[in-house]
Amino acid sequence: MIGWLIILCEVGFWVFVIAGLFARYVMKKEKLSAILLICTPVVDLVLLIATVIDLKNGATATVIHGIAAIYIGVSISFGHQMIRWADVRFAYYFANGPKPVKKKKYGKEFAKSERQGWYRHLIAWLIGCSFLASIIWYINNEQQTAQLTQIFLIWSLVLAIDFVISFSYTIFPKKQQA
Repeated sequence: MIGWLIILCEVGFWVFVIAGLFARYVMKKEKLSAILLICTPVVDLVLLIATVIDLKNGATATVIHGIAAIYIGVSISFGHQMIRWADVRFAYYFANGPKPVKKKKYGKEFAKSERQGWYRHLIAWLIGCSFLASIIWYINNEQQTAQLTQIFLIWSLVLAIDFVISFSYTIFPKKQQA
C-alpha cells in the first residue's frame, strides 16, 4: 500500500507542477498557478501521515517505508529546484521565454554545481533521517523498525560516496573536451 502511495505521490507532485505551470503560462491564471504549486508539499504531508499511520497500526517497517522518508527529504530539498527547472522550460516553450541555459560539464562552474548538489543531498539526508528517527522513536519497537535503521545506514554511505565524487571535481576539475 505504501509503495503505491509513494508512486502516486511522485505522480501527484508532477501533476501539480505541470498543472501549475500550465495555469501560469497557457491559461494566464497566476493565482490558480500559485495554488497548484503550493499543493506540491501537501503531497509530502499525505505520504508522511500515511507512513506513520501504517506503522502505528502494527505494520513492520520495510524498505518502502524508508523510501517514503527519503522521498520526503529529497522532495523538500530538491523540489524547488525541480520546479524552477520545469518553470524555465515551460516559459521557453509556451511563453516565448529565454532558451534554457545548458550547464557546463567541466571547469570551476561544474565543480561548484556538483558541490551545491551535494549540499542539497545533505539537506535531504538531514530531513529524511529526521523523519526516520522520529518514526523510530514514535513507534518505539526496535524489531518493527529495524529496516528503517538499515535505510539510515545505507543512505549515510550513499551520502559519503556522493561527497567524495562531488568534491573530487573541486580537487581534480574536469577539462573541456576538444
